[in-house]
Amino acid sequence: MSAMETEVLIRQHLIDPEVCIRCNTCEETCPINAITHDDRNYVVDPAVCNGCNACLPPCPTGSIDHWRTVPKHNAYSVEAQLGWDELPPEQELAGETMAVVASASSQQLNAAVSATSPMAPHSAEKPQVHCFDTRNPVTATVAGNYRLTAEDAESDIRHIVLDFGNHRFPVLEGQSVGIIPPGVDAAGKPHYLRMYSIASPRDGERPGYNNLALTVKRVVGEQDGTVIRGVASNYLCDLRKGDRVQVTGPYGDRFLMPNHPGSNLLMICTGTGAAPMRAMTEYRRRLQAQGRAVEGQLMLFFGARMPDELPYFGPLLKLPPSLITKHFAFSRLPGEPRCYVQDKLREHASAVAELLTSDTFIYICGLKGMEAGVMEALHDVCAKTGMNWEALHQTMVNEGRFHVETY
Repeated sequence: MSAMETEVLIRQHLIDPEVCIRCNTCEETCPINAITHDDRNYVVDPAVCNGCNACLPPCPTGSIDHWRTVPKHNAYSVEAQLGWDELPPEQELAGETMAVVASASSQQLNAAVSATSPMAPHSAEKPQVHCFDTRNPVTATVAGNYRLTAEDAESDIRHIVLDFGNHRFPVLEGQSVGIIPPGVDAAGKPHYLRMYSIASPRDGERPGYNNLALTVKRVVGEQDGTVIRGVASNYLCDLRKGDRVQVTGPYGDRFLMPNHPGSNLLMICTGTGAAPMRAMTEYRRRLQAQGRAVEGQLMLFFGARMPDELPYFGPLLKLPPSLITKHFAFSRLPGEPRCYVQDKLREHASAVAELLTSDTFIYICGLKGMEAGVMEALHDVCAKTGMNWEALHQTMVNEGRFHVETY
C-alpha cells in the first residue's frame, strides 16, 4: 500500500457466542435484518449492519455489545461467525494505515436509538452485572427444590433456592442469572447457559443468607413422535438438596424496581413470568413488615390456564389488600369462557387508568404472545378514559417507567 492509499477500517459488530443464550431478542429487534442465526450461533452481517445499536438495550446478557476494528475488505463473514465458539482477538493493524471508519452516520443513529431505549427507573439501586461468566462461573449449592404446582397439574413448576456460600453474588429484583447445564450437546459442544429471572428480593430468599430463588418450569414437548425435553429446565427441576450448580451473572440493568417512596408498580405476567414480580412484591412486603412506610400501590394481573398451574397462588392469596391488589386470569377453567390478562385489564379499566395518571411503573413478563394483547388492552383502557396510550407509552419509556421481558 502506498503512502497515498487509505486502508478503510470498520468497527464490526459481533455477538459473543460464549455468553449469548440464543433468545432471539436481537434478531427480532434489528430494524434492518442484519442479524441472523443457525442452530449454533447468532451473527451480524457486516454488509447490512449500520451501527444503529437498536439491538443493544434489549439483550439480557450483553453478548450483543462487542466490536472489532477490522479492514473493511477483510471483515468477518457471516459464514465465519457461524463457526465460532468464542470471539476472535483484536487484529493487529499496520501502523502506517489510515483508519477511516465506515458508517459515519452512526452517531446520529445512536442518538436516535438512545432516545427511545428503555432505561432503569431513576431511583433504582445501581445493579452489579457480569460478576461471573462462562469462563469463570460461580458454584452454588441447592438449598431447596419445591414443586409449586399441584402434583396432578400438567405444568411442573419449581421454586429452586441456590446458596452461594462465601461467594459474593449481589442481585436486585428484576435481574437474571445464567445456569450452565452439565454435559455436551449433539455436536459435542458444551451446553449453552440458560437465563432465569430471580424470584427473590435483594436480601435473598432467606434474609441474612447468601441465597436466591428461581422459578423454573419443566419443558417437555413432542416433535414427530419424539419426546423433547428442555436441557436446562429438566436439569434444574431434577436437582436435589446439596447438588452443585454452575451460575453466571447477574444480568440486567434496566428491568429494575424504583426505590423512591410513593412509586406504584403495575405488574402483568403469565406463568414463570411471575418470578420478577414475586421478587418486587416480596421486597415491598418485607419493608411493610419492618414498619417502614410503603406508600406506593402494587397492582398485579396474573394469568395461567388453571389455579393449580399458577405458581405462588396460595401465598399470593394471603397478601393483604393494603399491600397489593390482585387480579387472576384463567384460560382453561371448566365451564368458563377463556380469560386472559388483557381481559382483566379491560375489566378493571378505571382502576388501571387511575394508576396510569400517577407515578406508576409498568412491568410485563411472560410468553411473548401476551405482549400484543396487553398493549392493545392498555390502549383501550386509556381511550376509555380520554388518555392517549401511544403518547403515554413513549413518555414512560423515556422516563424508565415501562419494562417488558417476554420469551
